[in-house]
Formats: sequence, structure tokens, C-alpha cells
Amino acid sequence: MGDRLFVATRKGLFTLDRAKGAQARWRLDAPRFLGDPVTAVLRDARDGAIYAALNLGHFGVKLRRSRDQGKTWEEIGTPAYPPQPESSTDKTPWKLLQIWCLEPGGQDQPGVLWAGTIPGGLFRSDDNGGSWSLNEGLWQLPERAEWSGGGYDHPGIHSVCIDPRNSARIAVAISTGGVWQTGDGGSSWSIASRGMRAEYMPPERSMDPNVQDSHRVVQCPANPDVFWAQHHNGVFRSTDGLQSWHEIGTVIPSVFGFAVAVHPRDAETAWFVPAVKDAYRVPVNARLAVARTRDGGKTFEALRKGLPQKNAYDLVYRHGLAVDSSGNKLAMGSTTGGLWISEDQGESWRTVAARLPPIYCVRFDD
Repeated sequence: MGDRLFVATRKGLFTLDRAKGAQARWRLDAPRFLGDPVTAVLRDARDGAIYAALNLGHFGVKLRRSRDQGKTWEEIGTPAYPPQPESSTDKTPWKLLQIWCLEPGGQDQPGVLWAGTIPGGLFRSDDNGGSWSLNEGLWQLPERAEWSGGGYDHPGIHSVCIDPRNSARIAVAISTGGVWQTGDGGSSWSIASRGMRAEYMPPERSMDPNVQDSHRVVQCPANPDVFWAQHHNGVFRSTDGLQSWHEIGTVIPSVFGFAVAVHPRDAETAWFVPAVKDAYRVPVNARLAVARTRDGGKTFEALRKGLPQKNAYDLVYRHGLAVDSSGNKLAMGSTTGGLWISEDQGESWRTVAARLPPIYCVRFDD
């Protein structure tokens, strides 16, 4: 489990393989798409295909797929927005700016993929990425008019959670537009961020679910009613299938951050990467740490062994922290090109690369 790691960076897609034996070293392969920003990566465990989303600037957003473990790649379909009606007053551009996340459909949905994009559209493919369709139910929500950019100029969907019990039940998180949930595969949507608090809003609107900036939302596979969220101004947890959220203020050394990972079998265990917020966005006291709870957020411990504890200014993006299917291995990549792996649930970390391009996403192959 988790013996291969994909690392999407500003200058290409890197792959690490874990060598067998007592040393258990990780070997870094030559990059694919060298020089190109890779914004999202997915290995579909259902058929082994690997997907990479590229943002080629003037040449637009592209998708690549490999069916032979990354040896060769083919260009496939790219999500496309429909023309904006002339009568529309929508100030958000109806144009694909970035694929922010890629997720597989349920086990009962071979060929189904989901793509969360900037400027806030959710796309579905039914043919392994050959073609894509915009989810009109979400895009046509009247509430979307109030969504705004959270780090980018326009809103974006960065988290897509498929309920393993029911593939038609999907949750998405938007920066900035709260959390939304569907129970019918996307035909209708309901707001699912009640209980979150936005301290950047006026007091009378701080609890408005449609203005919440949830930086990242993850769902526990073994207990799908439990979700964890790293929000712009705190950490939140839902234990009732997104009916409500409660704020957790015990995270050390800080409640601010971008990344979160949940143990695949133990919903009480989750990891975060704390930082100093807003204008700074660097580790607290320039000492990189991972915060872990094992009791549902009642207490946290700051895990530092093997991480830089002096002059560390590494920021970990939303998808820069990952846990494998065993719950033992974690990977973390930063904007300054540092890449660390833990094989003991975060107790200790090993530097496997120190000078990669800025890292957007890390993902294990399982």
C-alpha cells in the first residue's frame, strides 16, 4: 500500500517509488511534462489509469491520461464551459481557468470522473475523461452569484467527496462559496456548511453558510458521515453527514492552514499543517510542524521530528498533504519544493527531496 507517490508541481509531474528491503528508500523518477504546471493528479484505482491536469497558460488547460503506469501519455478531453448567454449579468467568466481537483466516481460507476474547476464549475465524465459535461444544477444556483475567489481571482471547487455507500451522494467545497451536497448525483444541491464561521465577514454575516472559505474538506472512507475541514480561520468537523459543523479550537500551534488529511479507517484521527495566517502564510516561528489529533479534535500534538525547525518558510497548499490507504504513510510537499514522507502516522518524517519546483499536489497511488 502507498508504495508510489505522485507529485504535481509548477514544473512537471514527478513520481517516487518505494524500494523494497530494509532501507525502504524512496526513489525519484525523471519528471513528466517538464516545465509545465501540473495542477492536479489522479491514479484511478478502479482501472489503474493515471490522469494529469496541466495549465499551459496561453495554450489553455489540458488533460493527459496514461494507461501504462506513466510510460506514455495521451491527450484527452478537457472540460469546457458553455457560451455565456448574452442576457447574463454573471461577472464570473464562463471559461475554464484551472482544473483544481480530479476524483473518481464510485465503485459502481466505471469510467466516471469528476473535475472541480476554477471558476467554480463541477464537471463529470462518463468515458474515462474522453468528454466532460458541466453540472448545471450547481452552476445555475442563484447563490453562486455571491461566490468569490479565495486565493485566486475567481471561485474554485477544490474538494469533491464521493460517499462510498452511495455514489449519487456527493459533497463539494468552494473557495469561497461554502460546502454543498447532492443526494441525486448532481441534479439538485443543498448548502452544507451550517455551523462554519467566517471571521473575515461582518458579525451579522459570519455564520452565513454561503460565504464560508473552507480551504479543504475530506471525508473518512470507513465512516462517511464524518468530514474534516481546514477553513480560512479555523478547523471544523461534521459527524452527522454535513447536517452541521462544529469548530475545533485546540489545534496547535495554529488553527490556520490549507491542508487536511483524515485516517481512512479511524475518523477520530486527522492531520493538519498549521501556519501564520493572511499576509504571512508561513510556519509558526519558522518551524514546520504537522498537527495530529487522535480523539476527534479534543487534543492535538505538534509533530516535528525530521521537519526543518529553523528558517523554514514552507507553505503547504490544499492538496499538499496526503495519507495512503493504510493510514500509516503520509506525504507532504511545500511551495519551496520540500517533500517529506512519514511511515509512522506522522511521528517522524524523512526528507525525500528538498529542491523540487513548488508543489501543488501529492497523491499516493492507492
